[in-house]
Amino acid sequence: MDTVFVEAIEFHAYHGASDPEQQVGHRYRVDVRVRIDTSAAGRSDALGDTVDYRALAALVVSEGRAERHRLVEALAQRIADAVLAAFPVQGVWVRVTKIAPPMDVMCGGAGVEIERVASGG
Repeated sequence: MDTVFVEAIEFHAYHGASDPEQQVGHRYRVDVRVRIDTSAAGRSDALGDTVDYRALAALVVSEGRAERHRLVEALAQRIADAVLAAFPVQGVWVRVTKIAPPMDVMCGGAGVEIERVASGG
């Protein structure tokens, strides 16, 4: 199985465990990989035979801004579900990073990685 990926998709959204986080918002970075057989696209050189990574990135941003979540786990699940529903893929891996989260220590980011398979896959 092959992988199509988009890395470091960044957007501002209003997720967070605390009410102040949800009011101020944060920058998020999402990496996404989908599992798909790309052999038809390799032979045809046709975009219709693969996943358009521009559409994949646009979906991530749309889902990332669609509604507020307390946990990045919930945001990652929402993105994974949307990708599986929108594209003919066998699986998806999503990494959501909250850039510079509000903590008592300095860090460049914190987040979660999830992997989901398509039903029947």
